[in-house]
Formats: sequence, structure tokens, C-alpha cells
Amino acid sequence: MTDTSVLLAARTLLFVPGARPDRFAKAAAAGADLIVLDLEDAVAPADKDAARAAVSEWLAGGGGGIVRINAPGTAWYAEDVAAVAAVTAVAGSGAPVMLPKAQDPSEVADLVAALGAGAAVVPLIETALGIHRAVEVCAVPGVVRPGFGSVDLSAELGIDPVDREALRYARSALVLAARAAGVAAPVEGVTTAVKDEELLLADCAHALSLGFTAKMCIHPSQVTPVSVAFSPTAEQIEWAHGVVAASAGGGVSVFEGKMIDKPVVDRARGILLRAGEG
Repeated sequence: MTDTSVLLAARTLLFVPGARPDRFAKAAAAGADLIVLDLEDAVAPADKDAARAAVSEWLAGGGGGIVRINAPGTAWYAEDVAAVAAVTAVAGSGAPVMLPKAQDPSEVADLVAALGAGAAVVPLIETALGIHRAVEVCAVPGVVRPGFGSVDLSAELGIDPVDREALRYARSALVLAARAAGVAAPVEGVTTAVKDEELLLADCAHALSLGFTAKMCIHPSQVTPVSVAFSPTAEQIEWAHGVVAASAGGGVSVFEGKMIDKPVVDRARGILLRAGEG
């Protein structure tokens, strides 16, 4: 099972098809902070039942990861939720759940209730309505941090998912929604060009500049570049330690000739959290 603190600090989330249990252990060993056991897009309709059983077996055996279930309203949603809830009941703790097409706060609340105590949900915001209602969705108790579904949203809007400017508003809206709701910063969507590291790193830099602190990966080769891109530099970590130390007495202080108050300290602590020191 996966502790919520791991999800909060994660920088890399690697997808693995739920219908390929032979890849679960390999994905878990690929270096990503978390694997996403996918029951949705990566699984053909004919393989949904087998994938659900394979993921349940992995979790029941102590394997970790997030489960991306099928969206509300699909033929597989109820059984996906029941399967994760059943494993949780046996193990005493559950796997985080990624909810596709998250756009209705009541649906998110129903999912949290069905999963039971300690539920941790990552709503995948990938529709126009989801962006419009992102604050409400993120504010549902049990939501840990949202994810950004750039590919699906682009399809709905009729734009190219590679066009960063076209999606800048949506990304910024999700970052603001997460912070307004008091949950962790969002997880950036995938870069589908698995062999284009230059594009991958540019996507990471853009997302990081807007306030994202993690990214979804679709191939093990993307994990290390993404992890490095979203990790604070040595200089940033040194600065953050200095700020925290300078503020230890409380109130306003000065560090490196600049005023240090609570917002600056919060930023420093955020950097240390991203560095795994929070």
C-alpha cells in the first residue's frame, strides 16, 4: 500500500497498464516515486475484469501504487471502486485512487465515501467543466492533490496538447484551485513523445514555472529526467535551509540582506519538501 505522505512529496508518477501484471514489479523498480496502476485508457474493454483482478492481487500482496480507475458513468466504475475498497478493508489501509474526468464535487465525495476511512483521491482534471469547477473538486475532503489531463482536455477544446500557450490558462487555474482548496500542488500531465527528451524537459520547465511540482510519465526512460527537472537545485536547498534557520525565532527576520516573513518561509519549506526533507 502507499502512504499519503508519499503521494504528497512525489515528483514522478509512472503509468503501467493494469492488464500487464508482469510489468508491475519492473515499473515499481524503475525509480519513479509512485506507479499508477491503470485500469482506464491503457486497458481494452475486453481486459477490464482481468486487469482489475491483477491490480487487486498486487495491492493485496503489499504492492504500492495509485489506481487509476475508470470514470464515473462507465460500465466499469462501480466494480473498480468496489475492488479497491475491498482490498482496503482487508489490508487496513488503501491505495490512492486517481479519478478520471473529475468535474463533479458530489461524484468525488461519493468516491471518498465508498473507499472508506483514510481515502486519498487524485482527481484528474481533464475537461472544461473540471477546470471550471476545480476549486470545488479540490476542496472535497479526501482529495490530496489534483492531476492535469492535458491530452483529454486538448481533445475537448480542439487544440494541440503540445501548444503550451493554449493550455496556460487551464494549468494556472488548476494550480490556483489546488492552493485555494488547501491541497498539494498539481501533477502535470504526460508528454506523449517518449523519445524526445528535449520536449520532455521543456514541458517540465513550463509546468514548474506555473506551480506544478510533479509530472506523470508513460515510459521508464522519462522518470529520471523528470525527477531531476522537478528537484530543487543545491543552491535552492541551501537557500531554503538558511531561510528556515533565520526564521527560527519567529516574526520577521533578515537573510542575505532580504526580509524574511511567513510567505518566504512557506516557500522555503516547500522547497525542502520537494527535496524530500520536509
